[in-house]
Amino acid sequence: MKNGLVLEGGAMRGMFTCGVTDVLLEKGVVFDGAIGVSAGAVFGCNYKSKQPGRAIRYNLRFCNDPHYASFRSLLTTGDLYGERFCYHDIPDTLDPFDRETYQKNPMEFFVVCTDVETGRPIYYQSTTGDDQELQWFRASASMPLVSRIVSVDGHRMLDGGMSDSIPVRAFEKLGYHHNVVVLTQPKGFVKQRNAYLPLMKARYARYPKLINAIALRHHHYNNTTAYLEEQEKQGKTLVIRPPYALEVGSVEHDSNKLLAAYHLGRQVAEERLAEILSFVGQEELAKP
Repeated sequence: MKNGLVLEGGAMRGMFTCGVTDVLLEKGVVFDGAIGVSAGAVFGCNYKSKQPGRAIRYNLRFCNDPHYASFRSLLTTGDLYGERFCYHDIPDTLDPFDRETYQKNPMEFFVVCTDVETGRPIYYQSTTGDDQELQWFRASASMPLVSRIVSVDGHRMLDGGMSDSIPVRAFEKLGYHHNVVVLTQPKGFVKQRNAYLPLMKARYARYPKLINAIALRHHHYNNTTAYLEEQEKQGKTLVIRPPYALEVGSVEHDSNKLLAAYHLGRQVAEERLAEILSFVGQEELAKP
């Protein structure tokens, strides 16, 4: 049975996920595959490249840089998170992404994007982490209204969270039936209908199937969290959540808040480490 790692998105709430995954990386926990959505993809790819600490490092370094994430970037480029800076400058030179290790690591890594034409998720397996593939990561994390539609390999795409926020059932269909799922909302969180739906209807009037996906997103999300709770009870899935709502914005310029979310993720992972190791059958890693 294959062990999988499922990573929810949530913009800068993803710092919690980074704390969790960094602890698992440092302890040498191996997964057969991982799947990430939005922030879960752009930060989670560091698991395959074996670079613990990288995501929190560059987020702390650049959280106040207008080229990274700012309304100035949105006004001048059409993207709240600057495409050139985030997907070229950082991975190529400022905090290099280890593509060689990424390519050599046999762990499978899937990225979830939403096709704006069909309104359906696309599950793309990334094998190289090259410039072309980073556009899939960019698409996965391109939040509606504040991002340009990303065209890659014949698809026009936006944020994967609009069509499959927590892709555990899709991962099961890919053969992963024994999954650690990292969420960025606490237990009991109930997603509400998107308050910006009227604006999205106007902005994406050409894409009615996308609008339908956004309108139904909260139903799919809440159905999935209910499914996860049942899977937990049966011991088929291990879910890691923050113990309370994270005080982190989608664009967060307060490095202390980023660091607090990250350290909370580390704390939760360390507290549950023995349970995680037992679940994935790697108890020997706990031995001194």
